[in-house]
Amino acid sequence: MANNRIIYQSDALFVSKTVDSSTASDHVQLRRVQSANYSLNVTRTDVNQFGQLARIDSIILESPSVAFDASYFLGDGFNEMALGFLNNAGLNGGFISGQIESTSGNNFYILSTPEGVDVNSPRADIDLDTFTDTKEGRNDFSTIGIGNAFVTDYTLDASVGDIPTVSVSLEGTNMVGTAGVSGSNGNVYSGISGAGINPEDGTPLNSQIAGNGISLPEAKEDLGTNVPTALRPGDITVDLESADAKSIVAISGSDGGHVQSVSLSIPMSRTPIDRLGSKFAFARVVDFPITPTLSVSAIVSESKSKALSDMISNDGFIDEIRIGFKDQDGTTEVANYKMTNLKLDSESFSTSIGPNKTVDLNFSLTIGGPNDTTNNVFFSGSCTDTVLGTTRTADTSAPVITINGAANFSLKENATYVEPGATTDDGSEVSITYTDNNDTTLTPNTAAGISSATAGTVFKVKYDATDGTNAATQVVRTVTVTTDDAAPVITLIGDASIALNENGTYLEQGATVDDGSTLVINYFESDGTTALSPNTAAGVLTSTAAFAAAGDPATLVYKVKYTATDQNNNTPTEPVVRTVTVTAD
Repeated sequence: MANNRIIYQSDALFVSKTVDSSTASDHVQLRRVQSANYSLNVTRTDVNQFGQLARIDSIILESPSVAFDASYFLGDGFNEMALGFLNNAGLNGGFISGQIESTSGNNFYILSTPEGVDVNSPRADIDLDTFTDTKEGRNDFSTIGIGNAFVTDYTLDASVGDIPTVSVSLEGTNMVGTAGVSGSNGNVYSGISGAGINPEDGTPLNSQIAGNGISLPEAKEDLGTNVPTALRPGDITVDLESADAKSIVAISGSDGGHVQSVSLSIPMSRTPIDRLGSKFAFARVVDFPITPTLSVSAIVSESKSKALSDMISNDGFIDEIRIGFKDQDGTTEVANYKMTNLKLDSESFSTSIGPNKTVDLNFSLTIGGPNDTTNNVFFSGSCTDTVLGTTRTADTSAPVITINGAANFSLKENATYVEPGATTDDGSEVSITYTDNNDTTLTPNTAAGISSATAGTVFKVKYDATDGTNAATQVVRTVTVTTDDAAPVITLIGDASIALNENGTYLEQGATVDDGSTLVINYFESDGTTALSPNTAAGVLTSTAAFAAAGDPATLVYKVKYTATDQNNNTPTEPVVRTVTVTAD
C-alpha cells in the first residue's frame, strides 16, 4: 500500500564510518535528530550556435552538488564522534581536527518506514498469524542516501526556554534513493544502494554494490548508559571571566549580566577541486583560515568604568571562554566547549520601553593545527561508547596550579591574612587547606584560622585541585608571622608647598599610608606648635580680616602635619609636613 505521506516518526538518520563502508557495524544512527533537509543542484551550460535561437543542448561542465543539513539536541558527544569530531576529555585536542584531515567524506542515509510505523520501535514486523505469533520481515522500507559528504558548518545554539540544539551543514557529491529495502525487528536493513562514489568517474564503489548492497543497523531509541533525554537550559554554565575585562558592562561574577543565549558557529567551507578526466570533484578541501564565532546575549546588570580607547590600547587576547552542560542532577558534566585566544569584535546594546536592557557580544578566534592548544575550539562529552571505531580521548593531564602572590608570605604581627587564592590551567576548582607548621588543620579551616598574634609562628596554605580524573600536584604557600617594627610610610597627595592668594580657600588633599593605618592630620601656625582652632582645613585663614588681625603681614604661613600609628604602635619618627603660604593682595 502506497504512503500518503512521510512524517518525522517514520525517518531515522544514519552516518557511515567512511565513504566505502558497507556493513551495518560501520554505520550508526544519530540520536535525538530534529530535522533533516537535502537537495541536489546541477549546473548546466547552454550550447548555442548561429542560425538557431533555441539552445541545441545544455551540458554539465561543473561538478554537481548535494546540500544536506540536519539538527539534533545536544547530548553527550555521541553524535559529534559519529560525525568525525574529536571528543577529548582533557580539552587539549582540536574539536575539528578530524574534519581538516584529507578524506573522501562520509555517507548519510535517511531510512523511512511505511506510514504509521515508528522507525525506532519494534513494530516493523508483520503479524501473519495471531494464534502462533508467527512474524516475518517486510520489504517496504526506503532510503535516501547522500554520498561523499563533508561537514561545512557546525553551530550550537542554547538559550533560556529552549533545548540546546546543534545544526550541521554538509556538502555531498551524490544522492541515491532505494525502494523495497528489507528489514525486521532485531535485524539489519539490507538491499540498500550505497551512496558513495568514485570521484574520478562517478561510478558506485564496488564494496557498496556487491551482494545486497549496504546494510544499516536496526533503528533504536536507545541513548546509551546514563544519557539524559535532553539537556536543559538551567543546567548550562557560561564562563566569561576572562572576557569580562574587555567589556564595557559586567558580564561575569555576581554582578555580571544574565546570559540569555549563546551561539557558537564553526564554518568549514570547502572548495571542490576538479581536474581534467574527472566528472566529479576528486576532493573538497577546507578553506583556511577557519574563523569560529561566538555570540552571547545577556540582560545588562552593571556597567563599568571602561572606555573604547582603553580597549584599543590594551587589545590583548581573551584567554578562554567555556560553555558547560550538566545532567539533570546538576553535578555531572555531559558536554563542555572551550574556546581559546579570542577577540571581542562587537558589543551592542538595546533598550526600549518594556523589555530589559540587553547587550550582545560577538567574539571570534582562528583555529590553528589539530594539536594547537592555544588557538582552537575544544570539546569534551561524557560519551564513553566506541562510535565507528573511535573512542573518547582520555584525560591524562592533571591540572596545574598557580598561586596568586608570593609562595613565602610574610605577615606582620596582628595583621589580617587575606587569601590571594590560586588558579588552574584548565579551570578546575581549587580547594584550600590551612594548617600549622606540623600539618595539623586549623580551626576554623579558613584564612581566619591564621593567627598573627605571635611573631615567628609559621602556617601552611595547601592548594589542591582535580579535574575529576587526575589530581594536581599540591602547591603550598608558607605564611610566617614576623615582628612589626616598621613605621607606616606616609605619602602626600599633591604638593608639599601650597600657595594661596588672600581670600582663597584651602582644600585638604590628604595623604596615603602604605599599610592602611589611619591617617591623622593636624593644623598649626607657622611655628609648627601652635594648633589652629578649629583644627581642620577651615582653620587655615586667608581672609582680609585674618591679615588685619595678624598686623597686615605680607604672608600668612601654616603647617599641616600628617602622621599615623599602626596596630603595633609603630609611628613615624617625624610627621610629614605640608606648608601653606597665603599672599596678601
